[in-house]
Amino acid sequence: MKRKRKLRYLIAEKPSKLKQIKNKRELKLAKRWEHTKASLRAKVEHPFRVIKRQFGYAKVRYRGLAKNTAQMLTLFALSNLWLKRKALMPAAGKVCL
Repeated sequence: MKRKRKLRYLIAEKPSKLKQIKNKRELKLAKRWEHTKASLRAKVEHPFRVIKRQFGYAKVRYRGLAKNTAQMLTLFALSNLWLKRKALMPAAGKVCL
């Protein structure tokens, strides 16, 4: 027997809806929840910015599902390296014998 689940879309709340909240405790809780969603969204959006701006991959050319998937996985791996480059650079400068 399948249960029906209600989908929750975690999108940003409109500022006008936040202004309508009169209870200070509820308002503080709502603002904290919005901050949590925004910080999570920022972490997710940064690799997309790197791929679009640093690597110039704004439009997708159809090459086949396997090739496009491989290219996207490579680009996201490179974007992770790009975002952590400051932490990785000192380690790359040392010679290990």
